[in-house]
Amino acid sequence: MNPRQNFTIFYTDDDPEDLEFFMEAAESLGSDVEVVTHRNGQNLIDALHNPPPTPHLLFLDVNMPGLTGFDVLQELRNGEKFKNIPVIIFTTSSDDSTIERSLDLGANFFVPKSGHFPTLKKSIEYALQIDWSTFRPTAENFVYAA
Repeated sequence: MNPRQNFTIFYTDDDPEDLEFFMEAAESLGSDVEVVTHRNGQNLIDALHNPPPTPHLLFLDVNMPGLTGFDVLQELRNGEKFKNIPVIIFTTSSDDSTIERSLDLGANFFVPKSGHFPTLKKSIEYALQIDWSTFRPTAENFVYAA
């Protein structure tokens, strides 16, 4: 893993089991990774407007009541303040239309959810190793392949 210190991930999902599973996987990568979870899109937006902490990376579920992941992504990309935060869509909905809409709305990366701990851990680790300052999503590199 990158030798980053105090790397903060925000993960937003309405499923408490998914939140817990993600936290366990991310925290198993090392003590320098902090995961801050949010149960819905509005909580995420509120947290972004009221730091600290400020995330280095956002993992965002699509299927949530209220503000969906797409709604949140659109809001982040339409404003100046948060448009450069890397957003990873992290969802079980990995059909072509979901992937295409994620890319069109300005997501940086797409990771299909996995219920398999080693695969989840590997996908988070992969996302942490990307140099987001130079990474440009294309149809070829947008979707994580385990």
